[in-house]
Amino acid sequence: MAQFFSIHSDNPHLRLIRQAVSIVRAGGIIVYPTDSCYALGCQLGDKAAMTRIRTIREVDDKHHFTLVCKDLAEIAHYAKIDNSQYRLLKATTPGNYTFILQASREVPRRLQHPKRNTIGLRIPEHPVVQALLEELGEPLLSSTLILPTDDYPLNDAEEIRERLEHHVELVMDAGSCGVDMTTVIDLTSDVPELIRAGKGSLEPFGITNG
Repeated sequence: MAQFFSIHSDNPHLRLIRQAVSIVRAGGIIVYPTDSCYALGCQLGDKAAMTRIRTIREVDDKHHFTLVCKDLAEIAHYAKIDNSQYRLLKATTPGNYTFILQASREVPRRLQHPKRNTIGLRIPEHPVVQALLEELGEPLLSSTLILPTDDYPLNDAEEIRERLEHHVELVMDAGSCGVDMTTVIDLTSDVPELIRAGKGSLEPFGITNG
């Protein structure tokens, strides 16, 4: 049975954050809020927990996870970033974006695109996530909480608990996050490329959708 924490979205209680991080470190999967929608998270190096998230979402080993990072310094540890990429990242983080970048040697091979050696990274603007990442001291391995039979991410914590209580170790209820996923931008070439239009504005990248 999953634990269930009601946590303040703007001022999360440190005791609950520490308990959540302990669950992650012990190999657990957590459901946590972000600035776009709820997500499934586990420890970066935990292959078993990653496999369980794939099972929950019914996706295969080609599904890409995201490294949810605390700040730009953490992104720079896990991705290769040049000056122009850095300027774009600095202008748009934290926020509702996932960026595709070349993975550094710090990223396990199983998390990288098998041919391109890329990885998705993001810095959410949400106090609960920021507190989790500060306490954890490394990125969360993450995937949007959208179940195989659904068209949109789950947004109600009580429903999340009802549907996933035997599949995750913790549900963190911080109220509604919405159902708009992040905008995904590929920064691996000279011109930013839109992979998925979502909550984040395209204006900073000079991209027009459609």
